[in-house]
Amino acid sequence: MKFEIIKNQFVRDGEPVKLISGAVHYFRNMPDTWRDIFKKMRAMGLNCVETYCAWNMHEKKIGEFDFSGNLDIRRFVEIASEEGLMAIVRPGPYICAEWEFGGLPWWLQTLEDMEIRCSNPIYMEHFENYLSHLFDQIRPLLCTNGGPIIMLQCENEYGYYGDDKDYLNSLYGIYRKHGIDVPLFTSDGTSEENLLDGTIDGCLATLNFGSRVEDNFRAHDKLFPDAPKMCMEMWNGWFDAWGDGFHHTTSAQDYARVVDDMLTRGSLNMYMFIGGTNFGFTSGANHYDKFKPDVTSYDYDAMLTECGDVTEKYMAVREVIKKHIGKELEPIPANREKRAYGKIMLTQSGGFFDNLNNLSKPIFSNVPRCMEHYGQGYGYIAYTTTLNRDYKNTPIQFADLGDRALIYINSTLNGIVYVNDDELKTTINAKAGDTLTILVENMGRANFGPKMMRKKGIAGRCLLGNNIINFHWNVYPLPMDNLDSVVYGKAFDEPSGFYKGNFTIDKACDTFLYLDNFKKGFVTVNGFNLGRYWEIGPQKSLYVPASLLKEGENEIVVFESDGLKGEPCVELKDFPTLQ
Repeated sequence: MKFEIIKNQFVRDGEPVKLISGAVHYFRNMPDTWRDIFKKMRAMGLNCVETYCAWNMHEKKIGEFDFSGNLDIRRFVEIASEEGLMAIVRPGPYICAEWEFGGLPWWLQTLEDMEIRCSNPIYMEHFENYLSHLFDQIRPLLCTNGGPIIMLQCENEYGYYGDDKDYLNSLYGIYRKHGIDVPLFTSDGTSEENLLDGTIDGCLATLNFGSRVEDNFRAHDKLFPDAPKMCMEMWNGWFDAWGDGFHHTTSAQDYARVVDDMLTRGSLNMYMFIGGTNFGFTSGANHYDKFKPDVTSYDYDAMLTECGDVTEKYMAVREVIKKHIGKELEPIPANREKRAYGKIMLTQSGGFFDNLNNLSKPIFSNVPRCMEHYGQGYGYIAYTTTLNRDYKNTPIQFADLGDRALIYINSTLNGIVYVNDDELKTTINAKAGDTLTILVENMGRANFGPKMMRKKGIAGRCLLGNNIINFHWNVYPLPMDNLDSVVYGKAFDEPSGFYKGNFTIDKACDTFLYLDNFKKGFVTVNGFNLGRYWEIGPQKSLYVPASLLKEGENEIVVFESDGLKGEPCVELKDFPTLQ
């Protein structure tokens, strides 16, 4: 296939082509669902799939790369091609996407003299090394090599962030140096300022927006009158943050009208076609005046639901696309089967403090430092020290906190401090010889804005009264990436603990986990981290893909930080709840 940009048109094999694309993130969806998703794209009239690439998933540790399982971007693109789709790939380095740290690896924060998204030589060295490995995966699939990949993105919404043209031009040069010879593009906001700061010669300028097509193209028409018109992210929904009063949705008919307008004007990529799931600790956050961590579900009110079901919005947009392409569409595949496996008693339990030394080995520290200082990226971290004297109604306060701390005296929960509190402090009462434990949860790094580099754990001074607390701390990194060492059976009184149960099934199907008797924590099924839950909503269930289950016995483990509301019972239903 030959794909070109000639004047104001996309041209495939010598014929003008309108790109009708949808966003699907391979890393947010299980591999066994990819083909079903692509078939539903074709049945809607789409001819292209677009995906971001998550650097922080492919290179979790410096120099160690993973392209397996749901990180197998090569297989993802190959299956898309088998189903008749072209592909657009957006490697980053920054993707936003409501994804942890905007797709950047957390370990960048540990490197001296680091500054992200600019010409910083350390940043550029690590990014180019990642790109070289990623390009090895996708280079054979470029349309110039007979594959389906027609375009790659150099940077994402840079006009919202900075104006380092040397940096943008360096990215362009890196792509070309590594044999990426398909058209390149940038995507930005719609203002003239966004476009002036975020675009460079040699890269097609595309836009991100969700409504008002003509208004949003005014600056683009002025600056790039002869370029193809493409909305690279035509937002069809929105994301949810913990504590939002409702699940964000948008009108199916309103969005269908916007698609109609955009297809009259040019090409589009619907963001998202399917949102998928922020499994594990991968959800990001927005952080302006307040920290707003994203929920585990990335349903996004997209064309397909989080579990791949066809929506009213899908059907409305399908009719619009059918009108524009002027031909009958393929039949819509049936939704995948769901099962309600019922209630499960978590019959085994183990206290957090009883398991602290099973999960981690202490690191001595004169004062508490941020999570990254101890070589940890995600999860929780515990700081313990022995108090030298009595304290009565004494404030304990933090200069900075990332993001939520449970304050224990011995095994008694004394208070909770959250980064959004008006004051990052609480009071304690304790005796000489008591153990002070501060259990801090990282709830996701910011994926947008000026606070992306904010550290996690105890990121500044911790004071008891007006003094630095002791100078003898044991620090326990708790990435919670392997719970095999947890010991169950001993009774415990503290709120924080582990709960385990088993359930048996005769067929593995998609299902949804409800934790109505729990407050806050995360869940693993057969060792796979489904993600965070929190009673404040709006998300009230966790999606459990069929591929995580097996016929016969299955295991579920819950880490509850704040304490049960009832008996340790969960339920698997055949429908989700996003309030």
